[in-house]
Amino acid sequence: MLRIVFVNRFFYPDLSATSQMLFDLACRLVEQNVEVHVVCSDRLYDDPSQQLPSQENVRGIHVHRTWTSHFGRGRLYGRAIDYGSFYVTASARLLRLLRSTDTVVAKTDPPLISIVVAAIAKVRGARLVNWLQDVFPEVASHLGANPLPAWLDSRLTKLRDYSLSMARTNVVLGMRMREHLEARNIPGERIRIIENWADGDAVTPKSVESCELRARLGIADKFVVAYSGNLGRVHEFETLLDAAERLSVDPNIVFLMIGGGAKMEQLQAAVTAKRLPNFRFLPYQPRELLSDSLAAADVHLACLLPQLEGLIVPSKFYGILAAGRPTIFIGDVDGELARIINAAGCGAAVSVGDASALVASISRLQADRMSREQMGHRARALFVERYTVGRATRQWLEALQSV
Repeated sequence: MLRIVFVNRFFYPDLSATSQMLFDLACRLVEQNVEVHVVCSDRLYDDPSQQLPSQENVRGIHVHRTWTSHFGRGRLYGRAIDYGSFYVTASARLLRLLRSTDTVVAKTDPPLISIVVAAIAKVRGARLVNWLQDVFPEVASHLGANPLPAWLDSRLTKLRDYSLSMARTNVVLGMRMREHLEARNIPGERIRIIENWADGDAVTPKSVESCELRARLGIADKFVVAYSGNLGRVHEFETLLDAAERLSVDPNIVFLMIGGGAKMEQLQAAVTAKRLPNFRFLPYQPRELLSDSLAAADVHLACLLPQLEGLIVPSKFYGILAAGRPTIFIGDVDGELARIINAAGCGAAVSVGDASALVASISRLQADRMSREQMGHRARALFVERYTVGRATRQWLEALQSV
């Protein structure tokens, strides 16, 4: 029997994207007679004050939660301490848990965890697989948020590259990310693309007329442009804010923002300061209500700062496809999502800062229901073809068996 140990700072019942992806995969691997262990922290992404049990069996998954500090994401030094405490306690747990016959899969939260896991895998004789949801420290450097001195950043990047080179395989989310690793001299035969997914059974296409959330918010008769998920430092909202301000003269258009993150708070403050009447803000919705909340939109937004192409792929895109809705992507018009959207004809891509193009795209979709419904059908068809959890599970099983 395959015995797999995943390492990620957050796991069920946490609602962050990386923990939900890991939970989806872990559950399905258990169904395929794989013994799955998860080493994670005892805290939640959005509520670090809540402490979870240290040991738990969740749907056949052996969950090992380690103590970590819980300063949260508000300040850089607090986040650094949280990261450091997880490095230490997770390492201690892994040293006790790992066997020479195991495969250990390191995700990328906290950043650079692959360095730590690679060292422990070598000591214990286990096989290493890295699952890159993002690429650090490049993300921090491109955001201008890297607190490390240049010499230390360079050293850690080399250690990170070594941890990727010694892995049996490195799972990345798309071609742009693969190209970035190859440019870092990571052997191509040790890189495998397995794209993220959504749960197509839990999230299904639903008409806007039958959406309970729209009715509850009193926007059933509006044209709803939605953003669902984290709006953080890797995203931008100025293009959206500018477009929304221009469209505020149309009382039939509503911008529905569901989720959280540092920039969601900034956006809400800007909307309040400008007294824009066309926004609604909601917190993260329970996972069992995700299908209905995604159905609240006539069109969804996704965004990524252009300098982060090849380092991150917005995971919210897959849920939008599953819900059968068009996507307007704000970012690099030659980026990973832009290429997919344009090839499939399931939305539009506009450049960061081009509010006029965003206004035009929203206005076109508002005026042409048939066109947006066709885009929604193509979105769901693309999802079924490429982004189901069943397809990803088969790819992961093949990858794990091959190492």
